[in-house]
This record gives sequence, C-alpha cells and structure tokens, in this order.
Amino acid sequence: MSNENKGVDAEIVRKIARLSRLHVDEDRLAPLADELNGILSWIEMLGEVDVKGVEPMTSAVAIDAPLRADVVTDGGVRDKVLANAPKTEAGYFVVPRSVE
Repeated sequence: MSNENKGVDAEIVRKIARLSRLHVDEDRLAPLADELNGILSWIEMLGEVDVKGVEPMTSAVAIDAPLRADVVTDGGVRDKVLANAPKTEAGYFVVPRSVE
C-alpha cells in the first residue's frame, strides 16, 4: 500500500466505507481516520513486545478440552424431535412443496 508511511487519511476512510457499503458523512471522515491511526499505533506497539520463549495459547487457563468419539450417529432422539413437528410421515418431517 502506498499510504503505509503516512497512515490512514480521509480518502482511505472514504474507500473503506464504500467497500463496506457504509454511509459516512464527510465531516466524520477525518475523525475516523484519526481513530484508525490510533488503533494502528497500538497494533504497531504490540509488535515491539518480546515474545521469545512464550508458548502460544488458546486460553488464559491451562485446560484440556474434553473430546467425544468421532462417530456418525442419527442422534438417537428422532421420535422426540419429530414429536414437535406439525406433520410427519415415515419418520420424516412433512413440509409444504416449495417447487412445483
């Protein structure tokens, strides 16, 4: 991006808003550019943190996620699920035809 050195300006915010299909009033473009530049500054500061020897983590607490067996089943509750349906036939939901 050619604007990396000068940060985000009102024109970049206008382009981002257009691509996001958002309406942003002209008088809000400059303040939004300032906010985005502030956010990008904080992100750049994170790059300065020394993380050598720090293990990646998915949680702040060391826990093991319980895993279930990867087995294909029908759920075993067909009759309970079908009990809520307005109309069933041969173990299936009956719905109005949508394509003639």
